[in-house]
Amino acid sequence: MRRFLLAVALLVSVPALSFAQQAPAAPPPQDDPDLDTNVAQPDFAIVNLPTTLRMARFKSAFRVTHRFGRPLGAGSIGSLFDDAFGLDSGAQIGLEYRFGLARGLQVGIHRTSGGKTIQFFTQYSLMQQGETRPLGLGIIASIEGTNNFHDSDDSGVESIRSPSIGVAISRELGRNGTLYFEPIWVNNSNPLPDALVDENDTFIAAVGARLRVRPTIYVVAEFLPRVGFAPGVNHGTFGIEKRAGGHSFQLNFSNGFGTTMGQLARGGTASDDWYLGFNISRKFY
Repeated sequence: MRRFLLAVALLVSVPALSFAQQAPAAPPPQDDPDLDTNVAQPDFAIVNLPTTLRMARFKSAFRVTHRFGRPLGAGSIGSLFDDAFGLDSGAQIGLEYRFGLARGLQVGIHRTSGGKTIQFFTQYSLMQQGETRPLGLGIIASIEGTNNFHDSDDSGVESIRSPSIGVAISRELGRNGTLYFEPIWVNNSNPLPDALVDENDTFIAAVGARLRVRPTIYVVAEFLPRVGFAPGVNHGTFGIEKRAGGHSFQLNFSNGFGTTMGQLARGGTASDDWYLGFNISRKFY
């Protein structure tokens, strides 16, 4: 009886073992190219303007912007050293979080201390540069409101609500960097009441670049010519950036404090005023 049971067990186990050996292995999980580092455009912003880099699905990133309040050309050289190149002065600080809602679609929020402004933004990638596509293309849209999106502040001053829509166009230069052109329309950019203004919209024809000068070091620049409501001077920024894994550390110099679309539409302070600032960003993947 025992020999009979042993023989039955062998007859059952041998086909099962053979089937297990012949069954194909489960396919490996599909690689998501959005998770790979793009050395031509490693971050989601140049300085203030968005890039066409796609956020990986269900992943996120965080950014800090910081603009010191003292113009580097104000006062004497000695006073500039005494103020640690503006570090002892006040600053406009921004905090940003973005999330990959779907493949090619990202949303986010940016809050800056300037006017207690909150900007909600979204971006959808229409096209990524490749062998048959010479450009990257994305639709960008946002709406922002001063005074934390309240209707008015404690003194009764009405907040400014400024929606915007535009297109981000990029041309990657191999692994050496990326050039950008970004036409953007900003509505209600004039902070004065409608009855007192002739122009209430701003059209920005922004250009930017990120050029890779070392394996993990870049130089960056932006310039934002405007038509329509265009007070002050056209906003300009340049800087140097270091990439370290998922982090980017950027030291920049700007002729204004703007980091949201409405603030950029209102321009810089003066052509000879340059302010020290920095950005720090972190991808969570």
